[in-house]
Amino acid sequence: MGLMDGLMGNAGALDPAAATREFGKLLGQGEQIHAGYQLLRDSFLFTNRRLILVDKQGITGRKTEYHSILYRSITQFSVETSGSFDLDAELKIWISGDPVPIQKQFSKSANIYEVQAMLAHFIAG
Repeated sequence: MGLMDGLMGNAGALDPAAATREFGKLLGQGEQIHAGYQLLRDSFLFTNRRLILVDKQGITGRKTEYHSILYRSITQFSVETSGSFDLDAELKIWISGDPVPIQKQFSKSANIYEVQAMLAHFIAG
């Protein structure tokens, strides 16, 4: 992921092993990170049990919020692929009881088709 992608809010892929080293303390017994994406300071992780949104707050980023979303609470999602002039892809996830979706921007280096396949797999399972 390039610096400009991070500054523009676009996510780039994280290595699952590196994500596990950094965020392993968040995982329950038997839980594994299957994929992760990094913004400039924030991350979001797809595990075999839930989606974890990591929000680093403040100027220093020492305060961090970890938001867990169980896959069964996801009611729908959509992906928008990048185009000729719009170079980023977008993911929207709707959570039960919340009419406003969670939105994440992906850089062109992230495979949005893998993200939607992973969500479909975990939501159906």
